[in-house]
Amino acid sequence: MELRVIELTDEELRIEIAGEGHTFMNVLKGTLLESDDVAAATYDVNPEQSGGQTEPILSIKTEGGADPLEVLESAAGDVSEKSADLRAAFDAAA
Repeated sequence: MELRVIELTDEELRIEIAGEGHTFMNVLKGTLLESDDVAAATYDVNPEQSGGQTEPILSIKTEGGADPLEVLESAAGDVSEKSADLRAAFDAAA
């Protein structure tokens, strides 16, 4: 996974996340939206046929003085924990 910061301010972050698709991006976006520090989170992928970018660009807007990079780091950790919990539940059911 390659990351490229496109824009960073005190309350907003736009970051390209190369090599990921809708599945991961929807999980990450949903996890971000669970945070009280996040006012908005979305991602965009333009289809290759349109001549636009093909890698997802995640946009985060925070509130209450929360650092968008720290919010993203926390959400990524939550996604990792949820994945580990799912794997453990799957292994236990097998």
